[in-house]
Amino acid sequence: MYKLNIQKAILPFFLITSMFFGFTATRKAPSKILVFSLTKGFRHVSILDGIKAIRKLGAENNLIVDTSEDVNSITDENLKKYKLLVFLSPTGSDVFSPVQKQALKGYINNGGSFVGIHAASDFCYEWEWYGKMVGGYFESHPKIQEVKLDIVMPKNIMVKGLPQPWMHKDEWYNFKTMNPDVKVLIKADESSYVGGKMRNNHPISWYHKFEGGKVFYTALGHTKECYTDTLFLKHLWAGMTWAMK
Repeated sequence: MYKLNIQKAILPFFLITSMFFGFTATRKAPSKILVFSLTKGFRHVSILDGIKAIRKLGAENNLIVDTSEDVNSITDENLKKYKLLVFLSPTGSDVFSPVQKQALKGYINNGGSFVGIHAASDFCYEWEWYGKMVGGYFESHPKIQEVKLDIVMPKNIMVKGLPQPWMHKDEWYNFKTMNPDVKVLIKADESSYVGGKMRNNHPISWYHKFEGGKVFYTALGHTKECYTDTLFLKHLWAGMTWAMK
């Protein structure tokens, strides 16, 4: 009788421990994100705020966030490690060597995910492929001011929950050489501010599938305040999530 009671007591213990160890053994390893923010031109003071915000998003969503300002991180071997590549306001031209350019192109062609934030469009002007991939190039901007944003695709998951219209204070890029194949999510209403030069057809955030990969870009993110703005971070995370799926 005593022996039987011991067995009954031990059985639940073994069931619980085996369930626990079974769960931990099969738990999915976190994916990795690379945030690249090298600047050879203007450097945004908000870059560190952006990194902090993306690290927080990563921690909340079981993602490891690596950062780099070294062109040598753009290699075939290194990029294979990452579920997502985020270009956080990099600037400059002739930054990458031909080998590094091929590595970035190969990453996209092999199904890679890319998110460009703000000055990601003020980068690699000499490289036509990059301009088509990111969706357009920065041309100019007026002073920082509050602008009325129109949600063009209100049913899209990347803008779900954003107000319509969305009033947001930021630095407003005018663009040139836009890729006509991008799908625009948000436009700036040029009648609501001074300095828009796109004849009131002014994209701010967009996405597209490009040569095997997935690309999301937002021109928002100039100011430090953006990276504590719950609406901006909601939009950014939605774009990151879409790109990674």
